Amino acid sequence: MFSQSRSAVTVAGGFALAAWMAGSAVAADAPKAAGAATAKAKAPAAAAEWPARVPRLSAEQIIEKHIAARGGAAWNSVQTLQFTGKLEAGKADSLQRTTAMFQQDKRFRGKAEPKTAAADGKDAGKQVELPFTLDFKRPHKTRMEITFAGKTAWQVYDGEHGWKFRPFLNRTDVEPFTAEETETEAHQDNLGGPLFDYAARGVKVSVERADTVDGNDAYKLKLVPKEGPSRYIWIDAKSFLDVKVEGTPRRMDGRKHDVFVIQRDFRKVQGVMLPFLLETAVDGYPDTHKMRIENATVNPTLDDKLFTKPAA
Repeated sequence: MFSQSRSAVTVAGGFALAAWMAGSAVAADAPKAAGAATAKAKAPAAAAEWPARVPRLSAEQIIEKHIAARGGAAWNSVQTLQFTGKLEAGKADSLQRTTAMFQQDKRFRGKAEPKTAAADGKDAGKQVELPFTLDFKRPHKTRMEITFAGKTAWQVYDGEHGWKFRPFLNRTDVEPFTAEETETEAHQDNLGGPLFDYAARGVKVSVERADTVDGNDAYKLKLVPKEGPSRYIWIDAKSFLDVKVEGTPRRMDGRKHDVFVIQRDFRKVQGVMLPFLLETAVDGYPDTHKMRIENATVNPTLDDKLFTKPAA
């Protein structure tokens, strides 16, 4: 479900907030990890043999169990979803470094600097948490709002086109999605997730290997759509919930980095299972960042106008 809007979820992933604010890879100055941190974000190397403790199942069998675990037919009645909560946007001292980058970047001279929390003393290493609202509506509409420094930024997608509003730099105009952002949204999943109705959408799924996520056995599946890039998803070998998904790569320090989202704390809401904690890891960077769901509402009333460009 959250993988339907991987770009929105990636906003919660650490340095992405700064990049979203500026519309560029301002996160280049974020501290990189050594080899150990890179291994943290990447999937581990393939095992030499399939572990005996993990039943050998076909992709079709795994998907059938996964859909049942997620709520099965209950998803057919889900037309809208709304999530509210808090997301980590980096440590206070990290956000101060972002401010320094804005000061040095000639593109933003003369514009207001993003206000950050104080990074003195004990607050320097604390994560800054921002309130957010994330809306989904069938067939393919999304909206995300984030409140920061007393201002609310948002991005919307109406199924074909997207717009964003980023007031943190005193940008008062609504901006259209870039071609890359539009293409990313166009390749997002169904409301129930990437494995619902996969065959009807022409997605080919294969079992890559038995893997581990959070120390638990999982099936690593490869998804190859008719159009767009292939991706991976990890299904827990006992619960059959999607505990890890490959997110949209982030362009940072001049190149793209793989992104992975760990999904935890699944809870049943009106018959469907939803993750209430998501942790994003960016390949090559030491810190992970969490998105905590405080409230999930199934089938709230969401007007179509919420997902369109506001009138001038």
